[in-house]
This record gives sequence, structure tokens and C-alpha cells, in this order.
Amino acid sequence: MTNFSGSLSPSRVFRDVNVLSPHFVPEILPFREQQINEIKGVVSSALDNKKPRNLFIYGKTGSGKTVSVKRVMELFNSETPQASMQYINCRIYNSRYRILQKALKNFVPELEKSGFGLTFLYEKMIEIAGKGHQLILILDEIDMIKDLDELIYTLTRANDEIKTGGVSIVGISNKLSFKDVLDPRSKSSLYETEMIFPPYTSEQLREILKQRATSGLQKDAIDQSAINLTAAITAQENGDARYALKLLFKAGEMADQTGRNKITDEEVELARKRVDIDLASETIATLPENHQLVLYAISNISLNGSRYARLEIEEEGFLFSGEVYEEYERVCKRSHKRARSVRWYHEYLSDLEMLGLITTKMSSKGVRGHTTLIKLGHDAKDILAIVGKNTGL
Repeated sequence: MTNFSGSLSPSRVFRDVNVLSPHFVPEILPFREQQINEIKGVVSSALDNKKPRNLFIYGKTGSGKTVSVKRVMELFNSETPQASMQYINCRIYNSRYRILQKALKNFVPELEKSGFGLTFLYEKMIEIAGKGHQLILILDEIDMIKDLDELIYTLTRANDEIKTGGVSIVGISNKLSFKDVLDPRSKSSLYETEMIFPPYTSEQLREILKQRATSGLQKDAIDQSAINLTAAITAQENGDARYALKLLFKAGEMADQTGRNKITDEEVELARKRVDIDLASETIATLPENHQLVLYAISNISLNGSRYARLEIEEEGFLFSGEVYEEYERVCKRSHKRARSVRWYHEYLSDLEMLGLITTKMSSKGVRGHTTLIKLGHDAKDILAIVGKNTGL
């Protein structure tokens, strides 16, 4: 049998790569003490067997929302067996049934198997909470739940039937407007507290990176200027701490691969493009098909040139929304898909912009009346390759 242990040479740069993971939860979260205390304040009533208010937490990607809630969850779950917080990733568990199944598995192990109806799950939840248990469901990316109205209705109805315990929600979302799509009755039943996490500043990102580098990298394995550059690039882009950590990790990998024992500005600059396209690829892979087809249309025109270029759009690289929609229709026809209406198309543009894949702006009055202008946020060839691979185009 082949022995692989000799193939694993020790890293010159990394001490513990887990510390640089965006999923790592440090004991101390710099610049989020106030938010953690506010979350604790909302959920602490569950420790006295009182149902907490529902809590909704908003903020851009990488602003510390998830990691702050997970830190509170670690502390909370060590306090009492009569109350528990459970983390659920709604990109994976994106329906009422799957969320209830996931939430109750710890209490009813046989729920690992499929075949139990929604009524059975509902009755089990009432039975568990009815014994005086306060169950707090952390729904990360809550806006990804397909039947959110139905979930809220189910939880509200359950709470009406439960006398001594209860079920509460901590919802996490990048979209401030996600509740706008809810039925008015669902909205009125939420009785929630809201929090907004601001993006990190360059100075804050620098301190976060220093903290992680101290634990995750070998001693003297990074120049201070490389930390400063990583923080400055991230602040300029979006203030996303996860982006900063990925950039630091990728720069460390590049230093390791070239036999260097220190991360410098050079590795950070080289890592930047690779991280940008890796993140774009991860984001695009989770998008519904029509979003990807619109993105493909934008990339195709960006690469091959706009037919309206001679109309002199104010800024280079921007495309007319109408031309992109026409290209989207052609792409749909070529791939035997049904193009959605212009109203849906504008929804897709809004989602793509929120994810940082495109930027949009209104044209000045002189350009064909007021129209939306669109610009791709990444290299068109890279995006075409990613979407082409995902969709078979």
C-alpha cells in the first residue's frame, strides 16, 4: 500500500489553515461586541422559558452577521437544556418541510429517514416545545426559503397551540427588502426586532486580519504591508471580511507553492484575480437558471461588442438594458428555454447587482431617454466559461 505521509511537506506559511476559514468562529469577534450583546439581549428571555421576539439581522455579505450569531449560539446552548438555538443554512434547507425536519432531528433521530409527512413534523414540534422547550431557529439567508409565508404561518400557528414553550426565528439576510414579498398576515404575525450590521472599514479589516494571521500563520510569515494591502483592497471592493480572509489564504497558498516563507504585496496582488473569479463562480453556481442566462447575455455583448457603441454611452463598458434583454431572449431561444417578461428581467438585474456581479445606473436624459445602463463586474470570458459550464451553453 502506498504511503502518502511523505508527500505532505510542512507549510512554510500556514500554522493552522482552519483559523483563516470564513466559517471559523473566534472567541473574540473584533468590532462586533455591541451586535453580539444586542443578539444576546433578544434571545436571553428564552433562558427564563419566555418566548423571545423574532429577530431579523441584515447586512452585506461578510459583515459578520453569521459568525456573530454562531458565537451567541455557542454561549447560549451551554446555558440550559430547556432552550436551544439551531443554525440552518437556507441555501441547502430551502423549504418549510426541510427546515422543520432539520430542526427536529436532534430531538427525533428517526427523522433522518424520509417519508414523514408535514403533519407529523408539526405535531412533533408542538410536543417538544410543549414540554417547556424554547426552540430558536437561526435561518441564514432566510430569503432563499421558497415557501417562507407557509413556514411563518406554521410557526405562528404552533405557538398558538404551545402553552409553556415556543418557537422563535433569528433570520439573517443580505436583502433589507426581503419581507416585502411576504403576505401581510405573515408580516403582522412576526413581531420582530431588527438589526443592521454595517460593512467593516479598512482599519477594522486590518485588525481582523492581524488577529487571524497571528493564530493561523507561522511567525513572521506575512509583511505588515501585505495585511494593509489586503484590507485596503477589501474595503474598496465591499468591506467583506470573508473576501479578505479568502484573499489572505490564497496569497499564502501562492507563497507556499513558490517555496517562499512570507506573504508579500506581490502574492496579494496575484491572489486577487483568482479569488475574484473563485467567488464569482461560487455565487453563480447558486443562481437560478434565468439569472445565469441574463448574466450570459451581458457577458456575450461585453465580449463581442455592443451594436449601440456608436451612440456613445457616457462610460466605457456600459450596455443598454434593452439590448441585453434582446440578447437574453436570443440566448433563451437557442437553449430552448422560455424567456421571462421584462418585469422579471429587471428583478434578475437587481439580484445580480446585489451580488456584485454587475453594476447598473440610469443614463443621462440625452441617451435614448432615461434607460438603465449595465456593466459586467468581472472578465467577460471568465463569466461566459462559468455560466456555459453550469448551463451547457
